[in-house]
Amino acid sequence: MQHQRLLIQIEGAIIAAFAMALEYIPHTVGPSAIEVSFGIIPLVIYSLRRGAFPGMVSGLIWGILDLILRGLGNGSVLNVWQGLLEFTIAFMVVGLAGILQHHLQTSIQHHTRVKTIILLWIAGLIGTFTKYFCHFLAGAVYWGSYAPKGMNAWLYSLAVNGGSFLTSFILTGAVLCIGLAMVPKLYLPKDMALNIQPEK
Repeated sequence: MQHQRLLIQIEGAIIAAFAMALEYIPHTVGPSAIEVSFGIIPLVIYSLRRGAFPGMVSGLIWGILDLILRGLGNGSVLNVWQGLLEFTIAFMVVGLAGILQHHLQTSIQHHTRVKTIILLWIAGLIGTFTKYFCHFLAGAVYWGSYAPKGMNAWLYSLAVNGGSFLTSFILTGAVLCIGLAMVPKLYLPKDMALNIQPEK
């Protein structure tokens, strides 16, 4: 049991580092402030594989890494509360996608493909929406002064973070489904993958 817990922790740390590495890929859409977060994808996969709590811990590690390696250096931290919301909570809640772990893994084992695909899209929705909802709040409360003159801060934040959410959600859902088609055992721990029922 202790060995299994250690394995999950190591896997989570690796996923966090991988998610951080993906953030260095150019991810701004056009001239706008809309961004795609590639790091969400491996974290959602890990959360579906290991559960919500390990996923949230891995997300927290990713957020701290992003804060240290990018946030503090490029002026993205305005104060303690904004930093806490956007670099710890926002990254951590992506792991909530793992609340569907049991349902998804059962669906994969029983080869109910349509249900599995729906669950993957819902998981992608949870992971991306929770993250960008935090950024939306921070955008309106802390970054409102950067809104175009005469534009409501909440509407500006909704436009920017809503666009980022939608783009990241579509990409995440698509990649999750591609992963299912190519390597369905990706979402299953090793012991479950070995015992998967043959498809009829």
